[in-house]
Amino acid sequence: MRAVARKQRVLLLFGGRSAEHDVSRVTAVAVARALDPARYDVVPVAITTDGRWLLADSARAAIEGGPKALPSAFPVDGDLAPAVGALDVDVVLPLLHGPYGEDGTVQGLLELADLPYVGSGVVGSAIAMDKVAMKSAFTAAGLPYARTVVFRDGHDRAALTEEVESELAYPCFVKPANLGSSVGVSKAHDRAEFESAVDLALSYDEWIVIEEGIAGREIELAVLGDDPPTVSMPGYLTFWP
Repeated sequence: MRAVARKQRVLLLFGGRSAEHDVSRVTAVAVARALDPARYDVVPVAITTDGRWLLADSARAAIEGGPKALPSAFPVDGDLAPAVGALDVDVVLPLLHGPYGEDGTVQGLLELADLPYVGSGVVGSAIAMDKVAMKSAFTAAGLPYARTVVFRDGHDRAALTEEVESELAYPCFVKPANLGSSVGVSKAHDRAEFESAVDLALSYDEWIVIEEGIAGREIELAVLGDDPPTVSMPGYLTFWP
């Protein structure tokens, strides 16, 4: 009699403590929809905004109900989850956005628990999350990027405005240094919009970056491994006016 292959148990980790908590809840639904139920046993675990890990009961029920039962975003509810090292899974998909998720903290925790996970490791995650550190790494490697001004809260705001207007001009993008690309990000077309954008970005992080506006297109590619890397075909294109 032919043995039935064991499904891989995949832990979807979503929610989190950052300002991008709700973005992560949407991401988790998109990933759950893409996982073949014939091959994978999906175990959703949610992290609340105050850092509690929960066995996501509503998410699990929705996943078991099939693609049509999936909501637009998974709720964050359920009983407390066991310790990370006690979770019986084969691999973790950390679908957390922003700090306490993309910045190497969760990656380090999973490595301590000896749990395989998808995505960049501790060092790569930490550097990529911090836009100031990332641009320093790009400079060291000789990689070009948009002209950028870095600012730390408490320094001269008037001098910042003058520097941006003389070095970058408008339009420009203002971003918290340690968040993703959706929360706290603004496109400023003039001084009034710029000052409001700085206020918003500083409400999320004491370090911000201001980048020149570039008219062009954004091409996304996935990279697997690093020696040598395997690069996907281009994903989707976004045209910036």
